[in-house]
Amino acid sequence: QVQLVESGGGLVQAGGSLRLSCAASRSVFSFNDMGWYRQAPGKQRELVAVFISGGIPKYADSVKDRFTISRDNAKNAVNLQMNSLKPEDTAVYYCAGRPTGTTLWSWGQGTQVTVSS
Repeated sequence: QVQLVESGGGLVQAGGSLRLSCAASRSVFSFNDMGWYRQAPGKQRELVAVFISGGIPKYADSVKDRFTISRDNAKNAVNLQMNSLKPEDTAVYYCAGRPTGTTLWSWGQGTQVTVSS
């Protein structure tokens, strides 16, 4: 069973930065798709930044040029560097991954990111 544990959320002022980390219970290379989603109050969960097909990064238009997804192979982790944060980035951020050879996604518990104006 895959376990994903997020860390790094918090409260930051608009224009600031945060770095989220997702520690996986297995190698990040064992996932076909892996990355970050978010859900703001009253809204549907949406893709933020994900590695697809093993390593191609895909970003939501709203975060391009501000957020960067990366992998730390030694730590079995996927990170999300978030710069120039905006109040509309406020949400619970979830790490998610789909192991290669399966159709099921595993999800972390989520970490709260709050951006004040």
